[in-house]
Amino acid sequence: MRVLCLDIEGGYGGSSRSLFESVRHLHGDVDVEVWCRQEGPIQPRYAALGVPCSVVPSMPHISSLPRLSRNIYAFGRFALNWPGSGTFREGLASAVQTRFDVVHFNHDGLFLLLRWLRLRLGLEIPMTMHIRTHLPSTLFSRWQYRTIVEGADRLAFITENERERTALLARRPVVGEVINNIVSAPDASVAPDLGLVRESRFKVAVLSNYAWIRGVDRMIDVACALAECGRRDTLFVMAGRMDLPRSLPGSLGRVARRGGDLADYARERDVADMFRFVGHVSDPQPILAACDLLAKPTREHNPWGRDILEGMAFARAPITIGSYDRFVENGVTGVLHEEFDAGAWAEEIIRLADNRAECVRLGAAARTRVLKLCDGPARARDLVDLWKSAGGS
Repeated sequence: MRVLCLDIEGGYGGSSRSLFESVRHLHGDVDVEVWCRQEGPIQPRYAALGVPCSVVPSMPHISSLPRLSRNIYAFGRFALNWPGSGTFREGLASAVQTRFDVVHFNHDGLFLLLRWLRLRLGLEIPMTMHIRTHLPSTLFSRWQYRTIVEGADRLAFITENERERTALLARRPVVGEVINNIVSAPDASVAPDLGLVRESRFKVAVLSNYAWIRGVDRMIDVACALAECGRRDTLFVMAGRMDLPRSLPGSLGRVARRGGDLADYARERDVADMFRFVGHVSDPQPILAACDLLAKPTREHNPWGRDILEGMAFARAPITIGSYDRFVENGVTGVLHEEFDAGAWAEEIIRLADNRAECVRLGAAARTRVLKLCDGPARARDLVDLWKSAGGS
């Protein structure tokens, strides 16, 4: 079976790394080729596996946003740019017709490309899609989910939450399977980041590019709450791009419009000494090895993203927000609060900083759980089964 996988991130995001882990664990009767929208750290890793991987910058992608005005602007720009992707789209259609048995869209942001290819090729080629995000409840989101459900033969969902969300907003029968993202046990030879090891403070890792919905700016509020308690002995290690959109509200927006980023916002709040901004890292393992805890201050209430899973695999307990506890179970594998409260987070961090043995216990339990649920060979077989079922075999 010849499968073409379309990836929008090139290794800079969780969906891209999750696809790589699936491909890495494939065996036998599946040949995969990957097309990436952007060049990044993932291409050399595919090359090391002997997996063909091309970079195609004109691959069109878009997802719905929370606000009507933002959607109108984003989809308007997408429509203007759509003709420019014509050469790519025709090349894609030709390659699919002549060389592949299944097309796998690795992110729901490719929904309009899925729709175009389905209209272009009809039912000739099976198409599958990974649903990896939790879209807001808007008219645009309902259209996006409905388009996906009507265009794809089978869907893969990273948790039950994405399947339920898709069914709710699409208002259509959903055909697909829950396939948890794969994470692997870290290499025992991974050396911790030496600059961080020299720090004696309690270290909390945040592995996420900045986006309002991801809540990364909330860590500034947590640091302020700690400072008010006289506890500036925590270091927050921020791995990711921290550029601030100019459309942000309040003081965040003012900093952004001056050309500042989240580091500037931390300086404005007088907690810069409690942060280390390291930018994008292609391999977060040295950072995780040097830190004590992982934080995901999400505004989406989704405690199951790739950052959570990678931290748990490294035996770093997460502190996060939501009610879904298959991965992060409060007091068992980490700290799970139903709502965000900076003071409550500060109290938890102080408690764990003062009781490192408890932090280690939670981390060990987190590692055991995630390696069972996200086993590489088992989840890769699940994906192959999905592809085969899409093709009727």
